[in-house]
Amino acid sequence: MPLTFGVLAAAVAASSPPSNDVTPGLLGFLVVAAIGVALVFLLRSMNKQFRKIAPKDETAAPGDAGVLRTVRGIRQVLP
Repeated sequence: MPLTFGVLAAAVAASSPPSNDVTPGLLGFLVVAAIGVALVFLLRSMNKQFRKIAPKDETAAPGDAGVLRTVRGIRQVLP
């Protein structure tokens, strides 16, 4: 593996501009684009998982021992 990185570093150094200006180039764009695509898929997956969570029924049956309480928007069942 280190040999591969050395060859890659030599190729990048040979193709870099002679000035002191640093530019992100194509590799920087591809990395940012890949992170953006991954973010889109992760957000879609997260929304799908949130849709699977069913809200609890607010009306408790007479035989239920617990009492439903809402604190700061979070529903809790008290024993």
